Amino acid sequence: MTRTTPMTWSDTISHSLHLPTPLFTSQTRRFRVWCASHQSPKGNQMIISITGATGFIGRRLVQRLHADNHSVHVLTRSKSKAEEIFPVKDFPGIKIAGEPEWKDSIQGSTGVVNLAGLPISTRWSSEIKKEIKESRIRVTSKVVELINSSTDDTRPKVFVSATAVGYYGSSETQVFDEQSPSGKDYLAEVCREWESTALRVNGDARVALIRIGVVLGKDGGALAKMVPLFMMFAGGPLGSGKQWFSWIHLDDIVNLIYEALLNPSYKGVINGTAPNPVRLSELCEQLGNVLGRPSWLPVPDFALKAVLGEGASVVLEGQRVLPTQAKKLGFPFKYSYVKDALKAILS
Repeated sequence: MTRTTPMTWSDTISHSLHLPTPLFTSQTRRFRVWCASHQSPKGNQMIISITGATGFIGRRLVQRLHADNHSVHVLTRSKSKAEEIFPVKDFPGIKIAGEPEWKDSIQGSTGVVNLAGLPISTRWSSEIKKEIKESRIRVTSKVVELINSSTDDTRPKVFVSATAVGYYGSSETQVFDEQSPSGKDYLAEVCREWESTALRVNGDARVALIRIGVVLGKDGGALAKMVPLFMMFAGGPLGSGKQWFSWIHLDDIVNLIYEALLNPSYKGVINGTAPNPVRLSELCEQLGNVLGRPSWLPVPDFALKAVLGEGASVVLEGQRVLPTQAKKLGFPFKYSYVKDALKAILS
């Protein structure tokens, strides 16, 4: 299976759910009622099938579901890679399903999470651009077909499919939320097709489309690309520095997907971004502070283009995206400010 890549310029596009006590009590009660009517094999235990499970977000989601005693089916195109990432001794009971076994895994699952797609932080050729789009459409289409061909009693009840803030196109001045129209560039086109493919799923299944921003976390994603650049150039804004950077901490995106699996109110488009996007210059300044590096020397456009080719446009342009729907739903962000997220990740 190709790596997880909701799209931003990063490796992916680019632990526990924290709730106040009174809210937690009522949430738990409501959750039990919902599960009682659900055909689940062990009370409130879910069976979740995941594509893109070996990627940056997918790995953490598998760990989270497994730690909470849910059954996980890893849908992969490379069983050997998945078995290396999820060894039996650390993940007893996880089912690793090669492509011929996806049908049996999906039928009888409580829910399906679709995170698959080729990383976009590479030099784009026309072939790579075609594969970036096709890798997303192909897997999403296959998953939708398998859900739709399930019998009523084996069909998953919820389908959570990743998409990306690239849907909105780029702007230094506009503010985007879930109601905003789509952009006109290549990534917006990819996201539109990705989402419309996911929406072909049978009407009985609840669908949540998570438009994911730049995911910040240890050992991957945007920071894995930025920190070395930062160290090499002694830090500083990338390009003009005025571009908006719509980010989310890895823990928060995993918790958002987890909540979308559990909570019947989570449906339709939900932006997977933190409440406070920042301009790239501010991100770089905060990153410099946390790393103890100066952040006054700009990283020039040509240096990024040398690394990423046309893929650099994703970070050199950017968009300001707000999680209006997640806030309406009362989702509790652990990290609302980039300074706190970077400290937690890098210190």
